[in-house]
Amino acid sequence: MNLLKSLAPIKFGCRSTATCRAACFSFFHSSADASVEVHSQEQEVVIALGSNVGDRLQNFDEALQAMKKSGVQITRHACLYETEPAYVTDQPQFLNSAVRGITKLGPHELLGVLKKIEKDMGRTDGIRYGPRLIDLDILFYGRFKVHSDILTVPHERIWERPFVMAPLMDLLGTDIDSDTVPYGHSFANHPGGLFESWKNLGGESLIGKDGMKRVLPIGNQLWDWSKRTSVMGILNLTPDSFSDGGNYPSVEAAVSQVRLMVAEGVDIIDFGAQSTRPMASRISPEEELDRLLPVLEAVRQMPEVEGKLLSVDTFYSQVASEAVDKGAHMVNDVSGGQLDPGMHNVVAALKVPYVAMHMRGDPSTMQNSGNLQYSDVCKEVASELYTRVRDAELSGIPSWRIIIDPGIGFSKKTEHNLDILTGLPTIRSEIAKISLAVSHVPMLIGPSRKRFLGEICAHSTAADRDPATVASVTTGILGGANIVRVHNVKDNLDAAKLCDAILLRRR
Repeated sequence: MNLLKSLAPIKFGCRSTATCRAACFSFFHSSADASVEVHSQEQEVVIALGSNVGDRLQNFDEALQAMKKSGVQITRHACLYETEPAYVTDQPQFLNSAVRGITKLGPHELLGVLKKIEKDMGRTDGIRYGPRLIDLDILFYGRFKVHSDILTVPHERIWERPFVMAPLMDLLGTDIDSDTVPYGHSFANHPGGLFESWKNLGGESLIGKDGMKRVLPIGNQLWDWSKRTSVMGILNLTPDSFSDGGNYPSVEAAVSQVRLMVAEGVDIIDFGAQSTRPMASRISPEEELDRLLPVLEAVRQMPEVEGKLLSVDTFYSQVASEAVDKGAHMVNDVSGGQLDPGMHNVVAALKVPYVAMHMRGDPSTMQNSGNLQYSDVCKEVASELYTRVRDAELSGIPSWRIIIDPGIGFSKKTEHNLDILTGLPTIRSEIAKISLAVSHVPMLIGPSRKRFLGEICAHSTAADRDPATVASVTTGILGGANIVRVHNVKDNLDAAKLCDAILLRRR
């Protein structure tokens, strides 16, 4: 079953008049008077979410959990949007998103489930289009049009609402040969389908203005990553990292380095207690935590870090869980969940942003010849990275908590790293063929002081590669990177500011 495939004409009829409801579920290739009762066959559905009362994000999380428990298997999430209210404007801003899912519930059964979730969460009757704790609307139900006294599908006001159309488009892909050829194209109010309907409404030009922005929840804020590039400072608490291993052997030394990065303007501090350099030996979660937690706890006590974001660089779910419990705001996983099968489920439960990076093998094998074979590195990285994200999403990490990293220096030769630096738009466009939502998420790059820069510039010492790092960061930002992970915060922050100014002029 896949309602997003192109569909051939099929005639439906009721098995008996007793099984027909008052509603008419009209298959869009069938005649207007055709009707069908949906029994136990799985149907794919699209459900919109909105909230502007209370903890809006918590409301979304609670509603999604209730849907899963009630027979809706969530398969895709749109991005998260903060939007100005429509129709009744004197009310707080909304959060809006949408999900795709699979259910055996009939359309009216599904409506009943969603209304019960709204009621159980505390939603009460109010003014039309007024404030609401949670709003759950069926946008599409399988291949059917539904018309009854209590339900109309497709939702009749989709086409006039950017705050509905934007997340709806996120659930699609641009490749007509993929599984994202939407049934909705035939329902759209434009002969060009949903894509043309969205374009006519304003399309991507609406994002970031006119009261609608994509946001990623992190810490106690909703982060609009399109405003400027964020600089992530590297703090390696290892004796064997390729650049600064052993530089911070004590808590005091680590705290001093954090203080320097904060003074230089860092946005995110990435704590790493396990080396992921080529051929690095793996240590246990316990040893990693012994290195990490004393520093993390000390940094959390620093007044200077108020407003800064703390990230834990780990591929162990146990380390991720304990670090978040001690104050880390996000998880940066170089393996994308490949080195610990519990990682995705743990991060889903933690409800923090998750950086999924592309790597083949593990640090000890990633530079083996078999892991360095690419016919088109950008296309293959995009495909493999999307697979990691897809696994994370099916485990319950919504796309609005995902950050992608193409993995510069991991399972890549020098020429591959160069192709990625100049091919970030290609990576996004390849992912967009499958999922527009994932193509829109923040992108992180980490070329800092890596070996390929030394090979090109003839610098064997990692610290001598800072000027080349600035050049590579500049290339990446101008190509669409939103976060740059670096050792030298000061110089790369200057590069980021200049790139942001150039991009603003370009827009």
